[in-house]
Amino acid sequence: MLEYKTEVWPVDKKIAEDENCPQITQASLWIKKNEVIAFPTETVYGLGGNAKSDAAIEKIFLAKGRPSDNPLIVHVASREQLIGMVSSIPERAKKLMDAFWPGPLTLVLPKGEDVSERVTAGLSTVAVRMPDHPVALKLIKECGLPLAAPSANVSGRPSPTTAQHVHEDLNGRIPGILDGGVTGVGVESTVVDCTAETLVILRPGGVTKEQLEVVAGETMMDPGLLNEQAAPKSPGMKYTHYAPNAPLFLVDGSPSFLQELVDKQKGAGLKTGVLTTEENAPFYKADAVIPCGSRGKLESVAHHLYDALRAFNESGVDIIYGEVFPKSGVGAAIMNRLEKSAGGQIIKE
Repeated sequence: MLEYKTEVWPVDKKIAEDENCPQITQASLWIKKNEVIAFPTETVYGLGGNAKSDAAIEKIFLAKGRPSDNPLIVHVASREQLIGMVSSIPERAKKLMDAFWPGPLTLVLPKGEDVSERVTAGLSTVAVRMPDHPVALKLIKECGLPLAAPSANVSGRPSPTTAQHVHEDLNGRIPGILDGGVTGVGVESTVVDCTAETLVILRPGGVTKEQLEVVAGETMMDPGLLNEQAAPKSPGMKYTHYAPNAPLFLVDGSPSFLQELVDKQKGAGLKTGVLTTEENAPFYKADAVIPCGSRGKLESVAHHLYDALRAFNESGVDIIYGEVFPKSGVGAAIMNRLEKSAGGQIIKE
């Protein structure tokens, strides 16, 4: 793998569409040379490369250490950029675009002739979205190219919500990072398969099942969300993702039961961590007690989840116990990420 002197280019995340920005121009020049650049979106930081170029997509997989059977999402700045990326757009998909684009919603559609086979991992479909972030949209427009962009982290680690997270993982692996500050939603986009009779959520995210059903009718959750053996139709469906360095166990039980588990490990000489909420944090006695938001406002949990998971790496703990959350609304996305980061390890009281 090539070694780069990774540059970090600070950019105002409120940049105007018609504003001149040398940093974005520099980043777009790299992308036009089939290199890959990290940039902010409203969900997490993405690692973008030309979605039409096998060479660029190969560099994404190399930089991340990502399995090649894991498909990527193509990011566009206009519907015109979908030409050649997709072969058709069903009416339901158009309704979802009208309602949620730009925004944290990815649509799986029949693939077009121009998209790299490396993007789709050999599938007959391609995942596309339009990010709701001025820096991302300006970069895509300036390149004049649709960008394939998974999260800008080493595969398996928690997704990056700051440029610093990206730098920790990919320094020396990519030419540059556009630093637009902290991202907004905090968890990745919702991925919806629009090719079946019924809309199917392949990955829960920033747009909830309930919101989708208001616009496009019946929507179901894919039963293969935790099936590690199935060929993934979407990013985030296969392999352990979002994981801190120490093993994470989710605890479906009371705070006192979770504390008993902590005490047992402390008695065995292990450094312990607890992933919790602001409401419950004062209750726990562990080496690292890290709240990821408020239980009364799950949007704050989604926003801070990856930052909290990364914070455990700094704490040097040997084992982490995490609270669980309701699976309604954005809680479905939170629990999907936690179950993946725990490798499905859940302890019930």
